Amino acid sequence: MPGPAPKHSSVRARRNKTSTAATLRSAHDLTAPELPGDGWHVMTLAWWRDVWASPMAPEYDSSDRHGLFTLAMLINDFWQSGDPKLRKDLAAEIRQQRQCFGLTPIDRRRLQWEIERVDEAQDRGERRRSATPRKTAQPAADPRSGLYAV
Repeated sequence: MPGPAPKHSSVRARRNKTSTAATLRSAHDLTAPELPGDGWHVMTLAWWRDVWASPMAPEYDSSDRHGLFTLAMLINDFWQSGDPKLRKDLAAEIRQQRQCFGLTPIDRRRLQWEIERVDEAQDRGERRRSATPRKTAQPAADPRSGLYAV
């Protein structure tokens, strides 16, 4: 005996849909806010510019800046510290904090953020695939044709 008919998709309780799902555009016109104070490490300044030039930057709210400032301070301490134990502890905390901002591929996947694909790269791939001659499979010679009964 068959079971009950499946529910219509509009009345299902779980839809596996996240409210944070977004497609991020690579091009935007945001400028990085200034880091407060002086004495920032060169690597921290480079990280700060990269964060604000990334496709994730338009998703950041003004309240997110406080968390990014805190993360910048952790990264700065990491680069300026000479103590291996402290650097290890700082690296662990940096990993924890950066998850909130979608700064790694796995974090973006968890947030369901997808970076928009560039049409030019797709066209280039299509041209490359169409320009490469496809090898057609040649039938292999039958090894039995060389066998003779004595």
